[in-house]
Amino acid sequence: MNIIIYTLVILTIFYLLLKRFSSVSSKKISKSLRILLIIGLFLLAILFAIGGRFLLTLPLTIASLALLKLKGLSIFQLISLFRLIQTLRKSGRFSFNQSNSNNVSSISVSEAYKILNLDMNKKITKDDVNKAYIKIQKKIHPDISPETSKLSSIVNEAKDIVLNDIS
Repeated sequence: MNIIIYTLVILTIFYLLLKRFSSVSSKKISKSLRILLIIGLFLLAILFAIGGRFLLTLPLTIASLALLKLKGLSIFQLISLFRLIQTLRKSGRFSFNQSNSNNVSSISVSEAYKILNLDMNKKITKDDVNKAYIKIQKKIHPDISPETSKLSSIVNEAKDIVLNDIS
């Protein structure tokens, strides 16, 4: 008899939880799930570190960093954007100073390939260039963040140079 009562209680609780779950918006569920995953992965990483399993903490930490979003960009996208900025700064095409914003110089062909993360030595089609261009523009388009308008114009110029080079 106790089994029937426990089963009814468990099914009632399960029903109420599902009913509550169905009335919550998907954005709220997604945000809550993301927060729970981040907290859970960090706690597991801390437990592994305390237990002396430092090698196991790295994948958990990296996985939790991928779940973090800053202004619409994940950590991996920010790292890719940082690499793009470093390439442009080394070539003198990008500076955080506003006084250099009017300075427009042409990009070399090799720099254009680096900006788009393409290999000069491989056979590249227009489709490959467009895919690489779209991948970068999704991260730095001025509609996403107005601060990246200069980067976006540089990527546009790099795309044009690479397309002219392969034609």
